[in-house]
Amino acid sequence: MMYTSKLPSKWKGTCQEGQDFNSSLCNSKLIGARYFDKGVTLTMNSARDTQGHGTHTSSTAAGNYVEGASYFGYANGVARGMAPRARVAMYKVIWDEGRYASDVLAGMDQAVADGVDIISISMGFDEVPLYEDPVAIASFGAMEKGILVSSSAGNVGLRGGPLHNGIPWVLTVAAGNFDRTYAASLTLGDNKEKEQHVIVGRSMFPLNAWVKDETLIYNKTLSKCDSLKLLSEAPPRGIIVCDDTGFLDDQMDVIDSVTNLAGAIFASTDPSRFDLESMSCPGVLISTTELDTVIDYIKSSDNPTATIKFQQTVTGKEVASSVADYTSRGPSPNCPAVLKPDVMAPGSLVLASWIPNGYTATVGTNTLLSSEGFHLISGTSMACPHASGVAALLRGAHREWSHAAIRSAMMTTANELDSSMMAIKDVGRNFTAASPLAMGAGHVVPNKAMDPGLVYDAAPQDYVSLLCSMNFTRNQIMTITRSNGYDCSESSSLDLNYPSFVAFYDKNVTTGVMLTHRFRRVVTNVGGAGARYEVKVVAPEGVKVTVWPKSLAFEKKNEQRDYNVEIVYPSDGKGRVLYGSIVWVEESGKHAVRSPIVVAPTSAGK
Repeated sequence: MMYTSKLPSKWKGTCQEGQDFNSSLCNSKLIGARYFDKGVTLTMNSARDTQGHGTHTSSTAAGNYVEGASYFGYANGVARGMAPRARVAMYKVIWDEGRYASDVLAGMDQAVADGVDIISISMGFDEVPLYEDPVAIASFGAMEKGILVSSSAGNVGLRGGPLHNGIPWVLTVAAGNFDRTYAASLTLGDNKEKEQHVIVGRSMFPLNAWVKDETLIYNKTLSKCDSLKLLSEAPPRGIIVCDDTGFLDDQMDVIDSVTNLAGAIFASTDPSRFDLESMSCPGVLISTTELDTVIDYIKSSDNPTATIKFQQTVTGKEVASSVADYTSRGPSPNCPAVLKPDVMAPGSLVLASWIPNGYTATVGTNTLLSSEGFHLISGTSMACPHASGVAALLRGAHREWSHAAIRSAMMTTANELDSSMMAIKDVGRNFTAASPLAMGAGHVVPNKAMDPGLVYDAAPQDYVSLLCSMNFTRNQIMTITRSNGYDCSESSSLDLNYPSFVAFYDKNVTTGVMLTHRFRRVVTNVGGAGARYEVKVVAPEGVKVTVWPKSLAFEKKNEQRDYNVEIVYPSDGKGRVLYGSIVWVEESGKHAVRSPIVVAPTSAGK
């Protein structure tokens, strides 16, 4: 709901009092707060956030402007959420002691009854069918009321775990990296040397400090940095140079316990280095190539020294955006016929609000620090509220759009290219081009989503027809819909009117066998009258894609047209994920409505 001094008449929510939380804490921004705790015995019996997660995600979605925000000097500037003038209502359903599906379901149902416009939920239930998933059940009810539910894709990366929230009627959001780096500068040599070499590495050391003109220590005995005994015997006050052992956290733990070292230089090829969330010792993380530069300098100098300066923020040095290695990959285990995730949004090292009484950094092994209301953390939990905020802006601009129209607008205008105009890369796959199973349609672009040209809409019965085709029993379907007003008498089909296309095939099919998959789609013109679109197909490698008709003409706004797609593809014994796109391009050039295509074996994404 858009932010004005007067609450909207449709709002039915309340500010529920509880432990350390009274109704006066609500205001014209935070207009509601409730808690749901029937399943657990609690130490904080109220809507107050004790972990920081809810504070961080809600401020990312809709936080107001705050000047002077930073994380110990990193990312210093003005903070704001994606929809800073939107109102916020909080529903606490997870507790320090755990969570229950019944509480999650009750919280989401109450949000719908209270009159919210968008639900942002950065959690999910893995390895449960749709009819046992409280998010799926509650979000179906929200969808019936026109409410878009935005959800996180999960954080298991390529480790083989399932993508969660692969629910056909929600927006599923993957996480990406962006071009802001939290850094320390490593200067090789002291001020007396004619030439100095500066390396900008990653660091989250929280103190505004320098490690100045200290001796560099490097030898093969110490360089593993995994022995407290050996490092305790190292020369005093030096900067230890650590080799890449693949166990960066273990090395940091050892360095934390060593008091005679001034600092440390780490190197790593682990993709998780791009999401480094903490640095409890005065250290800097560099690439293995830069490590070679440091070692060459040490070997060539009679007195190798270095200076490390912390609390630096670098923007624009790296390409934006890339798929984070931790983000869960599709397909959806519950409904692989619908391509998931849907879009990608920033998820790595996001600065947002935090609880005031929670520590956010450590120095050494015993010193805990608070960053005064802000924290930098990573996850699809952080990506989800970015997309939720965009959805709120779209709802404010287009009150007449359905949940599916909002999701469609975000998907068809998403960018599959990074800031260098190359294909978005997947950090988890060694920076190869990312497939839609990792990033969905691409990185969300809010301004373009405001005016998508065409949208793919869907009604509740369309989702029920999908469920009917999945061989669910009537009772299982009614568990999801919580209504006997739907049935399977209408034609059931896995071909949901969705802004993407996926053709999975059994991995055991004989290699080289030609397979055919057909789709029908209906698009609605939400642009201007008299629009004409021509189709542009980027077929996956070795795949034939036929679209008919090849042009769509709209005489007026909200007019609908349908088209058909046939994909003919060979079964591939290599398990490759093949992908391309279908783009409807307006003759005027104003709109390009893009839908990803994926052809892959059912084992893809793992």
